[in-house]
Amino acid sequence: MPIRGANPGVEGDRRAAGSLDLVVIGGGINGVGIARDAAGQGLKVLLLERSDLAGATSSASSKLIHGGLRYLEQLEFRLVRESLREREVLWAAAPHIIRPLRFVLPVRAGLRSTWALRAGLFLYDHIGGRKKLPSTGVLRRGRDAAFAALQESYHLAFEYSDCWADDARLVVLNALDAHERGATIAVGCSFVGARRESGLWSIEVESQGGKRSTLHARALVNAAGPWVEKVLAGAGVPRRSALRLVKGSHIVVPRLYAGEHAYTLQSLDGRVIFTIPFQKRFTLIGTTDVPCAGEPLPASVSAEEIDYLCRAVADYLRAPITPEHVVWQYAGVRPLYDNGEVSASTVTRDYVFDLDAPEHAAPLLSVFGGKLTTYRRLAEHALSEVLPRLGISARRWTRAAPLPGGDLPGRDLEAFTGEQLARYAFAPAAMVRRMCAAYGTRTERVLGGVRRLSDLGAEIAPQLFETELQYLRSAEWARCAEDVLWRRSKLGLSLGPESAACLDRWFAADRVPRGDEISLSLRAGAQHATR
Repeated sequence: MPIRGANPGVEGDRRAAGSLDLVVIGGGINGVGIARDAAGQGLKVLLLERSDLAGATSSASSKLIHGGLRYLEQLEFRLVRESLREREVLWAAAPHIIRPLRFVLPVRAGLRSTWALRAGLFLYDHIGGRKKLPSTGVLRRGRDAAFAALQESYHLAFEYSDCWADDARLVVLNALDAHERGATIAVGCSFVGARRESGLWSIEVESQGGKRSTLHARALVNAAGPWVEKVLAGAGVPRRSALRLVKGSHIVVPRLYAGEHAYTLQSLDGRVIFTIPFQKRFTLIGTTDVPCAGEPLPASVSAEEIDYLCRAVADYLRAPITPEHVVWQYAGVRPLYDNGEVSASTVTRDYVFDLDAPEHAAPLLSVFGGKLTTYRRLAEHALSEVLPRLGISARRWTRAAPLPGGDLPGRDLEAFTGEQLARYAFAPAAMVRRMCAAYGTRTERVLGGVRRLSDLGAEIAPQLFETELQYLRSAEWARCAEDVLWRRSKLGLSLGPESAACLDRWFAADRVPRGDEISLSLRAGAQHATR
């Protein structure tokens, strides 16, 4: 971790009106994880997100909480061990949006040998402290149903465990928990620039309406993902760590096979491609690794990437797959730490901190790299670097803390869903199931006052009623149809442009502003509980 200088503590009164302890730039998984952890330790925290929570890379993942089996080949043992340990921690924290998933890894002649795969999976089973997830098994044609979808040339496969996650909702739930612990989540507010001034950061921000404000903070965290270098430049801090932008693309096709398992498919170029059951009626396929340069957005899937993914799957599965089968596609740009590897596939997925903390000056921590699975540990590590420089002892508390809605009795989503189906028998069953899988125990906050179908309000789009939309707007920072259909849910797969237009009209006509979040933060700064 490149760290320069030391700062035993910034002088000044942390309770001064208008000052914050920490400003976090970036509403992706790393930013909200850091904001949540800091707020839970009693700090005055403001998170700035210029578009929407999970609006870029964090909603464009393979949607897995996993150790990264192929990283063992790259000798990334620390990363794999930490990731494997986090699987069950995150599953316990949010069992409504995270679930175990079995992966079938067919043995393909001429690629990784059976013994190499067996050894790697043995290590995968044992270095991460697996307790509840099933261990690796061996599958054979003629005995195991997983071969029904595979071509006749495959006779042997291994089966191992990881977890699936709703990536965008994981981001939103961390932001919601941070907010409920005292943090201000300023969606639609952009970082303009910053400078050190009298032992604090003086930070200029711009709201969605174009209004600019200046606020002060004792520390700044740059979790801007693909824009991390842009924030460094805006703060006048020289770059010491190199950023490598790598695009990962995914496609979604109608469901390719029966069963709730995923496939891990070895491609001829050494990469692995996942096929994952998705939203009941679809299969998610990804990902690619394509170097990219320039402005990270908009990230789009190329025709070459679609062909690559289709060919990789067609080498294994019986079901035909061509670009014409694709019903949805998405791409994200991963902000990786450049460790000098030539291939985009072998660039480290580990995270690296760049801490700029000259003596007696406010610190700036920049985050390079990281992955969905390790965000909680990344947040702990980030605060252990920043807080001592503010004269604060970092405290670890998130490991056993459920995320909003994750306090399901016995972590049993199926039993909870059954109870809600009985309680709200007048409502569409598919809608209730979807809500349980999105909100967990918070479903009762969305529907708590509902006694009959008419209590849900107008049906703005199929099975999207005003009651739920009001909750998404007021509690989860949703501001338009795209926020609802593609991040707070994946209803965009089944609802067309007409529904999206109806939702946008509803938001435009009935929006109740949350207020100027930055001003609220400044007014609340002196009142928020501190050490």
